Amino acid sequence: MIKVNLTKVMFDRQISSKELAQRIGITPANLSILKTGKAHGVRFNTLEKLCAVLQCQPGDILEYVPDKQNPINKLN
Repeated sequence: MIKVNLTKVMFDRQISSKELAQRIGITPANLSILKTGKAHGVRFNTLEKLCAVLQCQPGDILEYVPDKQNPINKLN
């Protein structure tokens, strides 16, 4: 699964959801969906804006966490 650490990065940078949403050009509702991990995807240009405003790398926001209950079998 992909874990979204956006709330932590925002806390570390001391930026509010309202300010971040305004600065990257999305609605606060869409930012909330990203923060809670309920989004099915994120556009690269949105990720790029997040990283620019938060001065971070994509890996600071998104983290892969293996799902031990439902491992993906190797295709080989």
